[in-house]
Amino acid sequence: MSTTEFNSRLDQMSSLLHSFAYNLTKNVEDARDLFQETAYRALTNKEKFRPGTNFKAWLFTIMKNIFINNYRKKVKANTIMDSSDNLYYINSGSVLISNKAESNIMMEELTHMVEGLDDSIKIPFLMHYHGFKYQEIADHLELPLGTVKSRIFFARKELKDLISKRYENLAELRERAAR
Repeated sequence: MSTTEFNSRLDQMSSLLHSFAYNLTKNVEDARDLFQETAYRALTNKEKFRPGTNFKAWLFTIMKNIFINNYRKKVKANTIMDSSDNLYYINSGSVLISNKAESNIMMEELTHMVEGLDDSIKIPFLMHYHGFKYQEIADHLELPLGTVKSRIFFARKELKDLISKRYENLAELRERAAR
């Protein structure tokens, strides 16, 4: 196939290639880049095209392979584009130090709240917290099943009241901090 004939057939396919590129990228600029790369590769590799085969399929295969390769490069690179003057976004999140102090303090406070409960409701509650079933607790403490369930309920209720009193302003403070 002559160069003129090859260029003519490529020109005839340009609108289909543009459509296919946009279908792959969903972006006009990326589609233009993909079309341009496809046309360049087709022109530089025109000797690899065998006359009598499907020219359209050959071009679409080139475009699809370029798109896939570019996608894989983007995924591997996983780059962050930071257009700020001082590269604030890139420099701000590179090192994250985990600090569990707040949750440790809250757990200590909750433990003190549980310890402050009356033994009649604290013991069944802690046994249930540690995984004992209601019937096992009832058998161990030699209490009726209904009594165990009600004591655990009352322990939860009392803890809920203590927590809401202790942290009533916490939700408001977090909302303000988020703004």
